[in-house]
Amino acid sequence: MQKLEIKGGRKISGTIIISGSKNATLPILASTILANKKVTIKNIPLVKDVLTMAELLSTMGSIVRFDKKKKKIEIINKKSLKTFAPYHLLKTMRAGVLVLGPLLAKYRIAKVSLPGGCAIGSRPINFHLDALKKMGAKIKIKDGYIFASAKKGLKGCTIKFPKISVGATENILIAACFAKGETKLKNCASEPEINDLIIFLKKLGCKIKKIGKRNINILGIKELKSITHNVIFDRIEAGTYIIAAALTKGKLKIKNINPKIMLTEINLLKKMGVNIIIKKNYIIVSRSKKLKSINISTQPYPGFPTDLQAQIMVLMTKAEGVSTIKEGIFENRFMHVSELRRMGAQIEIKGNKAKIFGKSKLNGAELMATDLRASVCLVLAGLTSFNKTVVNRIYHLDRGYENLEYKLSNCGAQIKRLQ
Repeated sequence: MQKLEIKGGRKISGTIIISGSKNATLPILASTILANKKVTIKNIPLVKDVLTMAELLSTMGSIVRFDKKKKKIEIINKKSLKTFAPYHLLKTMRAGVLVLGPLLAKYRIAKVSLPGGCAIGSRPINFHLDALKKMGAKIKIKDGYIFASAKKGLKGCTIKFPKISVGATENILIAACFAKGETKLKNCASEPEINDLIIFLKKLGCKIKKIGKRNINILGIKELKSITHNVIFDRIEAGTYIIAAALTKGKLKIKNINPKIMLTEINLLKKMGVNIIIKKNYIIVSRSKKLKSINISTQPYPGFPTDLQAQIMVLMTKAEGVSTIKEGIFENRFMHVSELRRMGAQIEIKGNKAKIFGKSKLNGAELMATDLRASVCLVLAGLTSFNKTVVNRIYHLDRGYENLEYKLSNCGAQIKRLQ
């Protein structure tokens, strides 16, 4: 199994080009099930989850042409697709369940494996299933699979999500595009990645209207156009590299982004004492002064993202005084803490709250990654620690970060992949 070896104490300085967003690409790929004409998607991140989703579509019968050099995917559905999404492709990737909505809407039947992905809490898919039932689907779960059918097709209706859920919003939004009549979704997630999905679907010809921050109205249609779409940048990757520069007192130019989308994170890091110069499509990050402690809670967008919680925790270990994090999205999302403690971090956990004592001296150690964002936080800790750090199980990292060690070593890090 591959691992990363990091020798800490080097400044991260230079230029990093941010990749396309994994979390925007996956629902967009799933929604191509609805299309019969050629769809071209550009600025695709070359990460494991995206390759898995492309393989899933291919297995189901889509013609998938992946140009890795140009980072673009062309998809054509010439014939009817298989309506089966097998376990071996969904076991590592939660977003695989996003094929359920479009399969059911178009083919009126689907058998989809219950999803795998990161082991961070239960992340229930009952919001997806309850909404599809309301639209007329019959659903049963047997042998680890979701069996769904809607003999007369899905019908538009009003759905209020009991809790803000990114995945459920995406799945039902896509399904509603081919449902009969109008679907009104209330209490939706409003992440930039969902907005990108809406832009993509509207280009295809779907009739979607956003009402305020959290409501979406969709009028079902039957036919879609051939289009090209550029995926939005990965704001979590951008946030990760801002923190890398701040941790190591480097100077980093972070390109190919829209800073307006991540003002919550930028303003919070500025409060901690990180210097960030904002331009139209790039930022320049540096740190000259001491870091201040801060209290944050993770929330749905536009709040502070749970996907940056582990990374900012590493930065808090270097701040003056005591910082706190309240994890408001997932339970069980402090799995990285035990590994950070092994490096010398002083962190106390009580339920969904973490107390981080600053000015900790981190020492390199052999570590184990538990999930995607936890694995990158251990890399960040390694960059700022004394001596050598080895991070095991980095297949988690490859699910969501494109060329991480290449991007970091280009900016002065001593980091290499070991087989």
